[in-house]
Amino acid sequence: MATIYDCSNDAELLTGTRLARLTIGKGGLIVIPTDTVYGIAADAFNPEAVARLLAAKGRGRQSPPPVLIPGIPTLDALAETVPDEVRALVDVFWPGGLTVILPARSSLAWDLGETRGTVALRMPSNRIALEILSETGPLAVSSANLTGEPAAMTAQDAERMLGASVTVYLDDGPAGVNYGGAEPGTGSTIVDATGLLTPEGKLRIVRHGVIPDSEIIRIVGEEKCA
Repeated sequence: MATIYDCSNDAELLTGTRLARLTIGKGGLIVIPTDTVYGIAADAFNPEAVARLLAAKGRGRQSPPPVLIPGIPTLDALAETVPDEVRALVDVFWPGGLTVILPARSSLAWDLGETRGTVALRMPSNRIALEILSETGPLAVSSANLTGEPAAMTAQDAERMLGASVTVYLDDGPAGVNYGGAEPGTGSTIVDATGLLTPEGKLRIVRHGVIPDSEIIRIVGEEKCA
């Protein structure tokens, strides 16, 4: 039976994070807080765990989950090439609400779904998420809701939708409090940087999220944005 652990309570935080790490190691699913919305997480390098994540949400392989990482150095470990414009963006917005799509390293032994050789990467700005990531390594993470339902802003929201398909729920209070200008439930801003690797190529904003488009353009330059 799934349990919600209150991370404002030191004893529950210790127990919850320990069980979360064990669950990930066994190929199970956990729900973690992030700075935008709550996320359902699985070991990114365990194809069966990723399949469970997609099934729990009612989603198919055509919608591969992004990957959360513990720090900027992991960017180079997972992406084949990182353009200078992306380095400038993550220097400003990581940890935070920016997801970057890049070519995945061909040597990686993982199966996130129909990614077409890319991976969507983000370093979240949440102490619980970063603590878990520092222990488990990269996690496949999608919003902790059933497909078609609103994003979960609390652990309780997530539990009502996902129930026993998740083993551990970590409760760090309402998500999304770091982005006062964004509507509650707004996800990360997603940019596709693969175009920057081609002559005259440009970066595309593929989902408008908590970081305004104007801020992305300010860093990259209007001439580099589609």
